[in-house]
Amino acid sequence: MICTTVRNGKECPLMTPKGCSYSGGFCHEVVEYCEACNRKVEVSGGWYCQSFPEPALKWKNGRCNMASHITAAAAAEAKINPLKASKRLSKRK
Repeated sequence: MICTTVRNGKECPLMTPKGCSYSGGFCHEVVEYCEACNRKVEVSGGWYCQSFPEPALKWKNGRCNMASHITAAAAAEAKINPLKASKRLSKRK
């Protein structure tokens, strides 16, 4: 349905005929972690997330799973036990 609260005129999955179904009845502005994200939009003088009504909750337990400005960290190279590595090398010879 079309939003009638914060994002007036935009499509919103949380809107019902009775109004916004999100707790509190409106969307919250983005937090500082979202500054470089491509999903934030400016609506009526404030910045809001296109994906979530309350972005602060997505950052509460770590990074947001929809953050476009953060890339997945490369898998760290596994530590190799030097004793086991030397035994493996001696078996190959």
